[in-house]
Amino acid sequence: MLEQKSFVAAEIGLHARAAAIFVRAVTETGLPVTIRKPDGPPVDARSLLEVMTEDFGHGCEVLLEVALDGLLDGQSVSDANKALVGLSAVLEGIHAL
Repeated sequence: MLEQKSFVAAEIGLHARAAAIFVRAVTETGLPVTIRKPDGPPVDARSLLEVMTEDFGHGCEVLLEVALDGLLDGQSVSDANKALVGLSAVLEGIHAL
């Protein structure tokens, strides 16, 4: 399992527009990324409904994860790690939404 710690910078958390931006970025990676609070269950980060329902608030620490068996043909562990770092940057870069 590949993992990247991050936090939610959006003022209103991962709701509405901020969640849509994040989910779109996840979908573009082509990876089965999950997101969870450190003490919570993972949810599919490609699902806007699941992400919004989980209530990831402003400043919330999250873990982004990809199972190694979820890598597609032609995707390497390095590619997946880079994608997770990029998704973390998206979460940490959404401030004023």
